[in-house]
Amino acid sequence: MTQSAGRTALVELSDVSKHYGNVRALEGVSLQVHAGEITCVLGDNGAGKSTLIKIIAGLHQHDGGTLRIDGEETRLGSPREALDRGIATVYQDLAVVSLMPVWRNFFLGSEPRKGLGPFKRMDVDFMRRTTHSELLRMGIDLRDVDQPIGTLSGGERQCVAIARAVHFGAKVLVLDEPTAALGVKQSGVVLKYVAAARDQGLGVVLITHNPHHAYMVGDRFVLLKRGSMAGSHTRDSITLDELTRQMAGGNDLDDLRHELQRT
Repeated sequence: MTQSAGRTALVELSDVSKHYGNVRALEGVSLQVHAGEITCVLGDNGAGKSTLIKIIAGLHQHDGGTLRIDGEETRLGSPREALDRGIATVYQDLAVVSLMPVWRNFFLGSEPRKGLGPFKRMDVDFMRRTTHSELLRMGIDLRDVDQPIGTLSGGERQCVAIARAVHFGAKVLVLDEPTAALGVKQSGVVLKYVAAARDQGLGVVLITHNPHHAYMVGDRFVLLKRGSMAGSHTRDSITLDELTRQMAGGNDLDDLRHELQRT
């Protein structure tokens, strides 16, 4: 049950819109992300989910409405600015170097160094130890952090990316379809670590087209259709069957079923 009444949202979008020329990508979309909660954004291809991610991640600026971070109205100018404000985004295609070891990918772009002057070098031992301990803290027990990350399953790579975001101080974690290309078992593993991030106090935005996955972990549900809000619910205000029905088209689906019935 959602327990966020009276608390300031980590991220809040109010009537946010985004247009690309004459194309309306988003119109009047609102959502809230609270610490220790998972907000699920559901919609089919072309619903506006990618545009929503880009606005929260600082890739694109919204045209209308307001974006607030910790209650402060703002416009993010870049992904680096979003990161500096505690918003980490894990995209579906995962920015990893397959042939590099797990620990190297864990610290990619943020490598700690030791030594002075010309003797300064990457602190490999520290990175190995930290990667193993941080993964273990999230419940991920990799036998060998020296193995190339490309040898891990898709679910394991997603989990490493989640643990990395937690380690580097993210307050808000945005996940772009993390279970889209995974089977049932691997999807369950990823959802377990999504819940672990929530339990560590992060606010999570889970982008998905799968209402069953969303309902397993979600506290709030925002449904998008052709760039507009098709519904907004808390977990205690909607059942899985109704969420699935709305996701599948709701009244439109009922009309189609009626049309297809044999006379």
